[in-house]
Amino acid sequence: MNPYLIGLLAYSSLLMAVGIAMGRRIKAAPDFLVAGRRLGPGLVFTTFLAANLGAGSTVGATGLGYRFGLSAWWWVGSASIGTFILAMLLGPRLWEIAQRHSLHTMGDFLEWRYGKAVKAVIALLLWFGTLAILAGQLIAISWILNVVIGLPKWAGCAIGGAVAIVYCSAGGLMAAAFVNVIELTITMSGLLLAVPFALASVGGWGHLTQTVAASTSSSTPLLTITGVGLKQILTYLAILVPSFIVSPGLTQKLYGARDRKTVRLGVGLNSLAQAGFAFVPAVLGLCALAAYPHLGNPELALPTVVMKLLPPWLGIWALASIFSAELSATDAILFMLSTSVAVDLYKTFLNPQVTDRKLLSVSRAMAIVAGILGVLLAMLLPSVIAAVKIFYGLLAVSLFAPVVLGLYWRGATSRAALASIAGAVGATLAISRFTKGTGVWLFSPEAIGIGTAFVILVLVSLHQRARLFSVR
Repeated sequence: MNPYLIGLLAYSSLLMAVGIAMGRRIKAAPDFLVAGRRLGPGLVFTTFLAANLGAGSTVGATGLGYRFGLSAWWWVGSASIGTFILAMLLGPRLWEIAQRHSLHTMGDFLEWRYGKAVKAVIALLLWFGTLAILAGQLIAISWILNVVIGLPKWAGCAIGGAVAIVYCSAGGLMAAAFVNVIELTITMSGLLLAVPFALASVGGWGHLTQTVAASTSSSTPLLTITGVGLKQILTYLAILVPSFIVSPGLTQKLYGARDRKTVRLGVGLNSLAQAGFAFVPAVLGLCALAAYPHLGNPELALPTVVMKLLPPWLGIWALASIFSAELSATDAILFMLSTSVAVDLYKTFLNPQVTDRKLLSVSRAMAIVAGILGVLLAMLLPSVIAAVKIFYGLLAVSLFAPVVLGLYWRGATSRAALASIAGAVGATLAISRFTKGTGVWLFSPEAIGIGTAFVILVLVSLHQRARLFSVR
């Protein structure tokens, strides 16, 4: 049997076993949803970083490195900037509010700050958007299995979804936190070791730069961090920085921290690790370009490097590390999907008096449903980056303004928040359609949508306050 396949099967079995074992310790919904708020800095760091190093930052970012060279850093680097802002500014404040008011999800915060209507609108919007990023993780897993054993895309998506569903639906955040320790250890060690071996396989950095310069006709300077151009960098910043500040999945992991200091330390260390890791897929993408300049699909660059440029022992390890990265992000996304429905919709609107045991059952059931839907969508979407951008764009334009102004400005109103969400999504879709996704000048459709959200939220809030005072 293929040794790479044996390694992946053994590793997947280990993850499922840990998830099931942790699931036996989960007796109440708070344990499933926020790990009983008992996570220390180490577990917050690992569960954040493991969730953040998913398909987009491994398979997708290496594909960007294959196309754009070192400037692919900005994909993961932008995410690191967002999580640093979360660690230093919004995160501790969100944790304190969640602790004081027993909040479990970002939707709970929106209800506490604005009311149930805003919570429902965001929950529905992001639930469908989040299915796209779940599909992106499963597409990445399918590319790995395609390179390893020639498995068709649909089968690879189904297998990846099945593994993640088992251990996420079993143990929730507590299981994810402990599984993430294993996943992060494998991911970081495998991919970091892959860099020097891949460089050695293409003759070292000096030979790589000469080969890339001679073999590519790309107009993008591949060996500078700004080669992709200011507009593309600003697009990455507009999509990813806000998304990693207000991501419901990351926020819920943050709620599991035991105190404010843990939030700053655990999430802050995650940001620094992301910034350093951002160079790894960029360099591996260049290695793939130097050795295999005519790949039909750039997102096959990372599996190709692992299979063809590394010694077999490291290839198996690195392949497990990529598989691990996709699964760790998949469980975070499944967790976000399941708790969003269970807490933000089912408990809020359908059964406010639901017991902890029933809420736990609903959360687990929705993890299974979301996993199946994600698999089906993954079979339809063309690439990892295409899937991931759907989610991050929707997240940034709809949620960033209501959360930031909701935290720092008492004047923000529920009606203004709803108007900002509608206006931001509408502006983004309109600009994207009429400019074919290119935006206006240096501003991407998402950047324009975010700006629109802030303007509408402020103006409508001020208008409401003015009317209130005039009536008085």
